[in-house]
Amino acid sequence: MTDRTAHPKVDRQFVDRWSPRAFDGSALGEADRDSLFEAARWAPSAFNAQPWRLLYAQPGDANWERFLALLVPANQAWAKNASLLIFFVSAATSRGKPSHTHSYDTGAAWMSLALQAEKLGLRAHGMSGVDFDAAKAELGVPDDFRIEAAAAVGRQTDASVLPEAYRDKEAPSDRKPLAEVAFAGNFVG
Repeated sequence: MTDRTAHPKVDRQFVDRWSPRAFDGSALGEADRDSLFEAARWAPSAFNAQPWRLLYAQPGDANWERFLALLVPANQAWAKNASLLIFFVSAATSRGKPSHTHSYDTGAAWMSLALQAEKLGLRAHGMSGVDFDAAKAELGVPDDFRIEAAAAVGRQTDASVLPEAYRDKEAPSDRKPLAEVAFAGNFVG
């Protein structure tokens, strides 16, 4: 397992959060689901525009198979065992003008949801492996909105439930050193 130690120290919620693929398929109660969405609702946004929309499906509902089919096959193989699938959509305009920060703000909503999942004993796995054009059409997303990403949420289980190709990858990953991502002054490539 990767050494997930923060230098300098930060709250463990940031270090302990990771994105597994092995979910147990158990049902997610309405209270837990709505708690995730409430955490996302409180995320910060420019001018308090709250540009995000969360489109979701749960196993067995009228939307589950449709949502699952909008993921690339590699993600379908493991996301089928999640308790919740979410598409994060953002409004590209705010107050009648193009919004420069809609994606950034929606990312804050995603992180809020992911951290709330951890607090509830759940895991959240964000994914860009989506057929974005098909999802936009299938989900009726208007032209002035953008599908940012999808996420699977559920209770983590043993990697043995995964297709064999994914089992060895089922571990938390490390991060780039701080010196490679934060710079005083000008951009450094």
